Amino acid sequence: MTQPGPEVDDSATWQRAREVFGAARRITALTGAGVSTASGIPDFRGPDGVWTRDPQTARLTDIDSYLADEQVRVLAWRARAANPAWHAEPNAAHRAFVDLDEAGRLGALLTQNIDELHQRAGLARDRVLELHGTMRRTVCLHCGATGAMTDALQRVADGEPDPDCRSCGGILKSATVFFGQALDADVVREARHAALDCDLFLAAGTSLTVHPAAGFVELAARAGAKLIICNAEPTPYDDIADAVLRGPLTEVLPALAAAPLIDSGEPLRTWGDPSTWEQM
Repeated sequence: MTQPGPEVDDSATWQRAREVFGAARRITALTGAGVSTASGIPDFRGPDGVWTRDPQTARLTDIDSYLADEQVRVLAWRARAANPAWHAEPNAAHRAFVDLDEAGRLGALLTQNIDELHQRAGLARDRVLELHGTMRRTVCLHCGATGAMTDALQRVADGEPDPDCRSCGGILKSATVFFGQALDADVVREARHAALDCDLFLAAGTSLTVHPAAGFVELAARAGAKLIICNAEPTPYDDIADAVLRGPLTEVLPALAAAPLIDSGEPLRTWGDPSTWEQM
């Protein structure tokens, strides 16, 4: 007998999710801040999110404000040093994607998170597409030189409130995508391909309100992939999803990953894999 999922989801919804997930052989996942909240990292837009509690903190990741105002940069460096991600550990939601990968079912993982907890959980770096970059590296806005964030934070601890680039003296920031900056074109291209090259697109812990990341959901659905959304709050794409799960991600994602593969006998078909086109 099929066992029900986490108690927060009714049995019919969970049964549908297990069936869709069990039939999937090539899964592309998109993760957001909700995947890391159980690790002690607050989200941004949720009811108790960083920007919800203090909208002014959004200025710290606005590129125009960051470039124009030294005080914004000083506050940003203080916030980086105090970020709880430095002490966070991967949780069961992160490990569920490792289980999927080890089962040979995870095609790619796209993440809006900058904490690298997916990699620390055990996913290979080339399996993770960091749409918004990483907080663990720095980049110079003048010459493009990169470095370890730990080195820059040590300089802050030693008394430099706004450390500059040691190569050229330019403004230094985290290697993350700020508001007003474009995503890396190569990463976006790979993400688009991953959205097309799957038979299931799984969105977890993301409000699906930030583009272009949210657009990958619709792209995958239009290409014929099934869609499962796991998020505490409603998203703009719930109406097109095959299943929507609201439970804690540390329960929902491991339970989904444990769903046995259902062999339909049908060939795998995706728009992103030319070798399957003749089967479509």
